[in-house]
Amino acid sequence: MTTKYERYGLPVEPADPDAEYLTVQETAWVFKCSVPTIRRRCKELGLGATIGARILLDRDERRAMFDHSRRSPGPRVPAQRRRKTAKRTPTKPAASNAPIAA
Repeated sequence: MTTKYERYGLPVEPADPDAEYLTVQETAWVFKCSVPTIRRRCKELGLGATIGARILLDRDERRAMFDHSRRSPGPRVPAQRRRKTAKRTPTKPAASNAPIAA
């Protein structure tokens, strides 16, 4: 069973994807991304009207968000790092298991 907090972070299919206003969860479902991604983009671009604790996005704001995502570069791919080579010490000769003669 999921809690109310966990459900808040899940995308929700809207009744009408082209409605005038959509919540952050519905917008995430339309854009096929996570709710935190939509919230981060809203904060970066200064979009969204808050009604209580709920953030609503209108068509123009969703279009601006879409255009911004089209212009910005894709996800950052980290550069390949060179592996460090371990310093190797010369091997010692194998010890024989023969008894030591005294």
